Amino acid sequence: MAFIFKRITIKFFELIPIILLFFISLSGNSIIDVKFFSINAHYILVYYWVLRHPENLGYGFIFLSGIISDVVYGFPLGINSLSLLAISAVAAYVRVVTVRITLINDWISFIPALLFANLVYFVTLNFSNYSLSYIVLFKDSISTFVFYPVLWLFFTALSNFMRS
Repeated sequence: MAFIFKRITIKFFELIPIILLFFISLSGNSIIDVKFFSINAHYILVYYWVLRHPENLGYGFIFLSGIISDVVYGFPLGINSLSLLAISAVAAYVRVVTVRITLINDWISFIPALLFANLVYFVTLNFSNYSLSYIVLFKDSISTFVFYPVLWLFFTALSNFMRS
């Protein structure tokens, strides 16, 4: 009985990244707004879980989460999906070429992921004639990059808890 209970709790904890992904998408709070800066937790969540534990977060869930975010924010369909898939593509590439798992390696490799995702975001919004503030996008990217280690530590503790 204890073995079955432990397996059920492990399966529940393996669903936490998907639950968080859809909670962020449905609540419309993928960007954590603090007084002077905002953090895109959606990007950090997708990058970490695709980089470290891709079996827990599939690309279909990421795409669907982006579509839901587009509907919630009122953006043209596919913009957030493309940027999230760009983040996951960079994370998949980094996963293949990374030898050691460290915070510094993940944090530095998060820079090209943010740049590529913001490029995709900017280009798709530009083609759809949607106005965009470059300064706000740059400021959000910087604060997301700075806040990455905090969520990295949280997700690492969560994944260690899931594995034990």
